[in-house]
Amino acid sequence: MRSFVVVNNPKDWNFKIDNVEVVSAKSYLTESSFAEIKSARIFNLCRSYRYQATGYYVSLLAEARGHRAFPNVSTIQDIKSQTIVRIISDDLDDLIQRSLSKIKSEEFVLSIYFGQNMAAQYEKLASQLYNLFQAPLIRATFYFNKKWFLQSITPIPVNEVPEKHRPFLERCAESYFSKKRIYTAKISRAKYDMAILINPNEEEPPSDKKAIKSFIDAGEEVGIRCELITKEDFSRIPEFDALFIRETTAVNHHTYRFSRRAFAEGLVVIDDPHSIIQCTNKVYLAEALIKAKVPAPKTIIVHKDNREILENALGFPIVLKQPDSSFSQGVIKVENKEQLKAEANRLLEISDLIIAQEFTYSDFDWRIGILDKQPLFACKYFMAKDHWQIYNWNKKNNEQYGKYKTIPIYEVPDKVIKTALKAANQIGDGLYGVDLKQIGSEVFIIEVNDNPSIEHGVEDAVMKEHLYLTIMKSFKDRLESIRQVKELHL
Repeated sequence: MRSFVVVNNPKDWNFKIDNVEVVSAKSYLTESSFAEIKSARIFNLCRSYRYQATGYYVSLLAEARGHRAFPNVSTIQDIKSQTIVRIISDDLDDLIQRSLSKIKSEEFVLSIYFGQNMAAQYEKLASQLYNLFQAPLIRATFYFNKKWFLQSITPIPVNEVPEKHRPFLERCAESYFSKKRIYTAKISRAKYDMAILINPNEEEPPSDKKAIKSFIDAGEEVGIRCELITKEDFSRIPEFDALFIRETTAVNHHTYRFSRRAFAEGLVVIDDPHSIIQCTNKVYLAEALIKAKVPAPKTIIVHKDNREILENALGFPIVLKQPDSSFSQGVIKVENKEQLKAEANRLLEISDLIIAQEFTYSDFDWRIGILDKQPLFACKYFMAKDHWQIYNWNKKNNEQYGKYKTIPIYEVPDKVIKTALKAANQIGDGLYGVDLKQIGSEVFIIEVNDNPSIEHGVEDAVMKEHLYLTIMKSFKDRLESIRQVKELHL
């Protein structure tokens, strides 16, 4: 994807940045060659974003052409809105007060160049404001009345950047654009850009480093240029065409915010925000699966007024589940009344609703990977040694996990596949991992995961690299569908 800096006068931008082309606003708006470019990033550094001014039309036409504009028209409108500015001032109040506590004047102006400020003590505040108002050059004005308030956000015309700030601006621009991958001949035909969200410090990520590399290689093969990002890269979401979350998801978490922002920006997203909401809350999932009549262990949604019925309704042992538990954490087996009372009370202090299920033991759990409403892979996850779950967090190292066996889809019992598909189809058409138990001829759904593990040598043991290619091909098909719809409306 080509990157353009658009300015009223090319002399305003006298920096040479690799892989960045500088064009005049007049050229971008009037020359047909720019309209014919299928995919581009437009960094709008015009002198004014006033309604119907040249800068406004640069962002407006960029969006009409299917280009990614910074700022986009929505951001331009947000910058003008005093209501939005007041809300942001309230949301960032603690950070604003801490950052400006040593300033003695009644007004303070913060210049933000590609998310950075010249003074280190304002770096975090500058970054947060840039995340919320994604324009390359912005000025935040604060005033003091018993405490500090954000008064306004305005764009900085590039020709008005003070001469003494320009070396810093050049460094910021070089740093910003250097974050993009250098396009080698091997991937020069890539049509799309994907961000893969990871957490380098996560102890049990859904994909290990070798699997991530396989995703990147598969993306390049199908025409998707992949870049790894972390939670610090929230502001960069609009730069991409797709987001693939390979970090454990939760609703009250940055992974959901990334998903929601990407979805709102029109990116293809896996895991999409709706799937995260539905799958990460076991109360929702239980209700949805009961309504769809998907076979499951007997399940009761528990609240403070019905916990007394559990013993008679389910018998011991009983499995209690915290709604947002993952990787077997927040899932407890209770053997008697005392344990039931203590654990139910503890979990109900965290959430007003929890899940209780009858205990069903099996030597292994099925995990059926599903993508685009079709089975993708199948694994048997065996219980950890001397434990009733596949993870035993009380042990260390290899004793934490049970063994596994990856099975070709055609060898999996039809009933397992059909039940998995019926469960996943209640959520959507994304990438899911469906956990099931098989007791004799009966098959029971345990849960649907929106962020299934795909690790090198485990889930890919049968399909090998074709597993990664299949997932990346799904992304490309979705991107192509979006592009075709856009072209129909041009």
